[in-house]
Amino acid sequence: MAADAPGSEAPTFDQARRQLEHYDLSHQIDPQAVLVAVRLMSAGARLGQATEVHFARFGLSTGRYRLLADLEDHGGEKSPSQLAASLGVSRATVTGLVDGLEREGLVARRPSAEDGRAAVVILTARGAQRLRDLAPEHFERLQAMVGALTVAERGVFLDLLSRVVQGIGALTAP
Repeated sequence: MAADAPGSEAPTFDQARRQLEHYDLSHQIDPQAVLVAVRLMSAGARLGQATEVHFARFGLSTGRYRLLADLEDHGGEKSPSQLAASLGVSRATVTGLVDGLEREGLVARRPSAEDGRAAVVILTARGAQRLRDLAPEHFERLQAMVGALTVAERGVFLDLLSRVVQGIGALTAP
């Protein structure tokens, strides 16, 4: 990879190379690999911020939207532990999300039909309507976000993204 063009996203290839040289790691670490990872982290942070702005238009946060969509995708009912697992968050986070959504009438809690001691979260008619109301604009904006990519490029991107996601554990491994 050659040096980046002027005005391109930071950090640049040269900055990554200089950092590795500074720490005397240039002989064992590929600056391009570092650049890809750092730019991906930067893009993820920017996407996270943009996503919060996007869902705020509909009176939701990203977490609240994901919980509503997950309920809808699974017949409108799930246990809090199932929601936590599918969303990749803690039970405490689910409790906070459900509390807020319940106050707005978008979800409700009720006893589980399988285990009366446990509760399940259900998507209310109002919650389902919120998802229907936001769907056209939401999906149009998602399409626009990747609109500069061809269908073939999106396929390659999905493959590459899947492989990068498999490597995320390298950041959290002991």
